Amino acid sequence: MNYIEELKDVIRHLHGVEATHLESVPVTEKFRGKTIWDGVVEVFELKGHPQSNRMYAWAHETDDPQGKRQHVTVLHSHPVTSPQTAVRAAIIQEFRTLDTAEET
Repeated sequence: MNYIEELKDVIRHLHGVEATHLESVPVTEKFRGKTIWDGVVEVFELKGHPQSNRMYAWAHETDDPQGKRQHVTVLHSHPVTSPQTAVRAAIIQEFRTLDTAEET
């Protein structure tokens, strides 16, 4: 299974809809002059999703010794309207998750 098919499979599993790959968009996100994210966001058209007809997805390596990757999917829905804003939303969510985990 290639990378795009892997992401389509993740979308099908998590969101219950079929996805068609539209494009690959390179994104670099910087904060205070430092690169905090640099990668390619895959853009998909969704068929039958109740909230959106587009989704942004990518995967990244983790510290898992078995080499499992983390998959990220973000619906195209205001304020997420581009691959760049999808990355920003995912970064914000990740920081919120880390903050919550540290509080417990």
